[in-house]
Amino acid sequence: PTSFPLPGLSKGEPDRGMAQFQEMMRQQLESSMHSELEKLLDTTTGAEREVSRKDFEGFKNLFHRFLQVKGPSVEWTKIQRPPEDSIQPYDKIAARGLPDNVADCLNKLVVVKLNGGLGTSMGCKGPKSLISVRNENTFLDLTVQQIEHLNKTYNTDVPLVLMNSFNTDEDTKKILQKYTHHRVKIHTFNQSRYPRVNKESLLPVSTTLSMNGQSAEGWYPPGHGDIYASFYNSGLLDQLIAQGKEYIFVSNIDNLGATVDLHILHHLVSQPNGKRCEFIMEVTDKTRADVKGGTLIQYDGKLRLLEIAQVPKSHVDEFKSVSKFKIFNTNNLWLSLPAIKRLQEQKAMDLEIIVNPKTLDGGLNVVQLETAVGAAIKCFDNALGINVPRSRFLPVKTTSDLLLVMSNLYSLDAGSLTMSPKREFPTTPHVKLGSSFTNVQEYLTRFESIPDMLELDHLTVSGDVTLGKNVSVKGTVIIIANHGDRIDIPAGSMLENKIVSGNLRIMDH
Repeated sequence: PTSFPLPGLSKGEPDRGMAQFQEMMRQQLESSMHSELEKLLDTTTGAEREVSRKDFEGFKNLFHRFLQVKGPSVEWTKIQRPPEDSIQPYDKIAARGLPDNVADCLNKLVVVKLNGGLGTSMGCKGPKSLISVRNENTFLDLTVQQIEHLNKTYNTDVPLVLMNSFNTDEDTKKILQKYTHHRVKIHTFNQSRYPRVNKESLLPVSTTLSMNGQSAEGWYPPGHGDIYASFYNSGLLDQLIAQGKEYIFVSNIDNLGATVDLHILHHLVSQPNGKRCEFIMEVTDKTRADVKGGTLIQYDGKLRLLEIAQVPKSHVDEFKSVSKFKIFNTNNLWLSLPAIKRLQEQKAMDLEIIVNPKTLDGGLNVVQLETAVGAAIKCFDNALGINVPRSRFLPVKTTSDLLLVMSNLYSLDAGSLTMSPKREFPTTPHVKLGSSFTNVQEYLTRFESIPDMLELDHLTVSGDVTLGKNVSVKGTVIIIANHGDRIDIPAGSMLENKIVSGNLRIMDH
């Protein structure tokens, strides 16, 4: 949060004067913001103006709360470990078996995928969900195949809802035509579009609502916590409730482990009326690779999501420790639709604000105010964490992740990836590809075929390296081409516990 230099107040003056002055400053900033937003609305008419007006209502609320916040949003000493029964092991949930009427459960469900992100972390233009992951199938293809498989198997009607952002909406809608004959109804709605704010003046940087050319960088989608307001505002929430839907399963479209789990669904649907669980967060055990993930804590008598951004600097190492905070949020969430509606209408969603500083191309410093979908856990009744197997968290953020899911470590069945039964240890190998592999197109040209990785523990590849057909890597393999060198691993090579460096000297590791 920004601290304002306050002129003319010496330390001797009472705090009350200071508080009044700060309140005055806040009101002034807020009224300047409101009049700037009005000016922006006047740059357009009709439907676009109406959509932006609704968006701005949400933004004003966020901005108001941003101005109130002082210091970190949690007091470290008040953090407690969640009570035993508030995070259940998945095995305990699954042990209850499935009911005879799986179809009845499924007909109450809607699958929602967060589809607002671009493929920039993998050097791609356009929506991330349209990148090919496996046998020419994109993230979106796999999602549609999974749900279609459910609908055919159980003769149900589980719809798919995509939350797009202004960055992904147009391209996604074009692609959706190819699924018209699939047995899945697909709906979309758009995340809000909020104005980026100048870090110094705390006013919008954009002067027009248009998204053309330069003005595009004045806007941003405000994080996935925006799902509640934008889903509600779109009218789709009411439409689905009217169709008898009761729960949504929300996950990131790039998490290939986030498939519909019938045991968790059954657990939700079978709770007695007074104890209806309105929010389930799937968590999983933290490894050293997950030190940044948000964790569940008990705070003021409620389950609460604690993100690294909310942790006071002096406690960050403690937050990252695997011993004190043992689990992290996979962002696979199960939510009650009527509860979302109720909380939206009561304006009771009070999500912690994530202040995300950015520098625009011209060097201007701005802030984006964002929220996270999981932060709402404290608002829902009888919220629960379920500690799920690691296999339900398989995010593809980089080409290193992509190499894993394209390999023979996983087998693909009806859109779902599962660890190959041929792998002796269920752990995922550690893969680190260097910067010459960041871009998907270039990455694909460097592998003539994806290596056999069934017995791999660790793979590091760096520099100008290519791998021929049918290479297999086992144990720990490190391939490093120094600057100016190039290493071509010949077709059919078997590398087991090897370090390859320089001009192809192979050493046993």
